Amino acid sequence: MISLSGLSILVVGSSGGLGSAVARCLADEGARLTLHARSEASGTATAALGTSVYADLRDPAAADALVAAALDAYGQLDGVVNAAGLVAFGPAALASVDTVDDLFAVNTAAPISLLRAAHSALLDSAAAQREPFFVTLSGIVSESPTANMATYSASKAALAAFGQAAGRELRREGVRLLDARPGHTETGLATRPIQGEAPRMPQGMEPDYVARRIVDAIIQGEKDLPSGAFNTTL
Repeated sequence: MISLSGLSILVVGSSGGLGSAVARCLADEGARLTLHARSEASGTATAALGTSVYADLRDPAAADALVAAALDAYGQLDGVVNAAGLVAFGPAALASVDTVDDLFAVNTAAPISLLRAAHSALLDSAAAQREPFFVTLSGIVSESPTANMATYSASKAALAAFGQAAGRELRREGVRLLDARPGHTETGLATRPIQGEAPRMPQGMEPDYVARRIVDAIIQGEKDLPSGAFNTTL
């Protein structure tokens, strides 16, 4: 087990339903937070929990800016939780070029860029024996790609594949990569698709439960959180 008290953690997508819940859990554990939102207007819910930083993850410069903000604020970076994401619905054959580009830019390329940008700081944290980590959220669709969510599923499956391979590399360097794959969670993301309309879905899990499970996994040193690790609909 590790203590999060005093650790510097960057939460990407902290304005979302799950990201904000993760941020609250981390704050309760005593972490020092750098909280990313796309805009100041969307980031007000968690602004009081730490240092705020705003960036569009489709911008190639965003990853470096977020890591720099965390280092400027706290002089170190010990963990990254990437809870940002976009979703789209509809037949695969109707996915627009812009939809495909945006899904892969935010869901896949942005976390890859974040790891690159954070790598040196995480190695410094490992050298200081602070047990650094990098958390991705590829979700259940990376395990079970879903019809009428094909492009979204593909962007998340690509992230999961990246995490599996990169995790083996990082482990040798003393950095833990944890991929979480919860099922449908009531974050509100499905009401904000960039294309299409969400189908009727069963009641999902509560964000507070999913966030607590992810933070507990960080504390307990877990290396993987498959969908079966989220076994309640509380």
